[in-house]
Amino acid sequence: MKLTTLLMGAAAAFAMAPAAFAERGEDGELSILYWQAPSILTPYLSGGTKDLESSSMIIEPLGRYDEKGNLVPYLAAEIPTVENGGVSEDLTSITWKLKEGLLWSDGTPVTSEDVVFTAEYCMHPEGGCAQLAKFEGVQSVEALDELTVKVTFNEPKPFPYGPFMGAQSPIIQKAQFAECLGPKAPECTEANFGPIGTGPFVVDEFKPNDVIQMSANPHYRDPNKPAFATVTFKGGGDATGAGRAVLETGEFDYAWNLQLAPDVLAKMEAAGKGVLEIGFGTLVERIMLNMTNADPSLPEGERSTAKHPHPFLSDPAVRQALSMAIDRVLLTEVGYGQAGRPTCDLVPAPAIYESGDTSCHEQDIEGAKALLDEAGWVDSDGDGVRDKDGVKLSILYQTSTNAVRQDFQALIKQWWSEIGIETELRNVNASVFFGGDPGSPDTFQKFYADVQMYANNFDGTDPEAYMAAQTCGKAPRPESQWQGENISRICVPEYDEMVAELGRTGDLNERAELVKKLQAMIINDGYMILPLVDRGRVSARSVTLGGVVLNTWDSELWNVADWHRID
Repeated sequence: MKLTTLLMGAAAAFAMAPAAFAERGEDGELSILYWQAPSILTPYLSGGTKDLESSSMIIEPLGRYDEKGNLVPYLAAEIPTVENGGVSEDLTSITWKLKEGLLWSDGTPVTSEDVVFTAEYCMHPEGGCAQLAKFEGVQSVEALDELTVKVTFNEPKPFPYGPFMGAQSPIIQKAQFAECLGPKAPECTEANFGPIGTGPFVVDEFKPNDVIQMSANPHYRDPNKPAFATVTFKGGGDATGAGRAVLETGEFDYAWNLQLAPDVLAKMEAAGKGVLEIGFGTLVERIMLNMTNADPSLPEGERSTAKHPHPFLSDPAVRQALSMAIDRVLLTEVGYGQAGRPTCDLVPAPAIYESGDTSCHEQDIEGAKALLDEAGWVDSDGDGVRDKDGVKLSILYQTSTNAVRQDFQALIKQWWSEIGIETELRNVNASVFFGGDPGSPDTFQKFYADVQMYANNFDGTDPEAYMAAQTCGKAPRPESQWQGENISRICVPEYDEMVAELGRTGDLNERAELVKKLQAMIINDGYMILPLVDRGRVSARSVTLGGVVLNTWDSELWNVADWHRID
């Protein structure tokens, strides 16, 4: 069965639920709290979830994934398939038709030229686009007429829904971004902070790492939406404060990513001001191992780049020992309770892609010690830290500032000390860590540490682009303004070859097997990324806020146009 056929089965009958309101803006103000503050309003220059989701209220893709993972049209008239003629029989092209009458928020028409330009913007060889994996295998993007765009691939593409699909690949206005191609992209502050869009809201004022003030888009395609006239999108603080602001005090309508201990959340919810929204998808808390050397003694521009392999994480035995020492079951219990599951997989869903490997669930301190002994890493000077050839197993372990993550750091530091590995802990304000500022030494993309911990996921139900993100050419580097998706700097030629094979494979079961092999290559066998917890997404909404549909496959704010006030 062709993948396009399988994935489109449920989408054909899609229709957005009728709005519970009758007039745009009649419900006043909506207040949203993301304790990781947005720093930019385009996902093309940031891989951070808080930037992707805040921008999704303003700029939109041709299609999205609904809460069940189905493909649904947004700016497109329909989702192209082989059956409706939108995808060619030989799977080498996909043709999108824009809805008629679409307007940008400045009142000008949305045309196919904007779609073509978006591809040019992201695919520019000097641009360092954070979502370049979405355009994997694209040969050309051309406008056939004002409303029709054809994407041609350099070989058959069984899953052609990478470009322009999901919150990671929205359409940007050519007129606004025309002078922002390549290395100029980060310099276009006005466009990056206030994109002209097609979404339900427009930016009135944006204070990076603080607050976004928005108002209803007067040219939004549904005259009755959005229900809210204005939005205050507040950033900063911490997960505890965000939870209290919705669940206990009712100060905000919606709070995102409540990464808090289960008992803490239960006490907050008992106050009766709000309710928790929980859903499992592909969000995995993980430790990324730096395959390159982050030593500050290296010249600037060479740290954490392919010029210098890591002095000890290049040894597979060290990487495996780090993994073996971790008690993932305890981490899950301490950090997430019922909102988490220990995992050895980077792709924990859909079920067809799960490896079934649970070997990492059992902590093995003694096995880790034996592995390091065998590899020649011993404590030669009696200081409690193993070494070899003058190199000590001393790790700088960084993550964003968050109570659960600091608990994880403390536990993992203890376990690693038990196997003779010294660990220095560092936490960075989340808005800075995930901010993508090329001038900051503290971003997760720059990765000036040995290991770092955070959560990430992919939109939609097909992991091809997600797996492609770990290929050699996608590592952040100075030449790309430190943008890129291959955060661990993994470069395994066999992995790249298998990603290319995945792009040529149409049978769903065969694709699933390839994904499992790719995971094994860098995770279950390679230990270059250490998955820890399959995290349920936990957010909170006010009891007076209706229309919220938690979506783990796209932006959490995917249907904010349908949110409304209830009694």
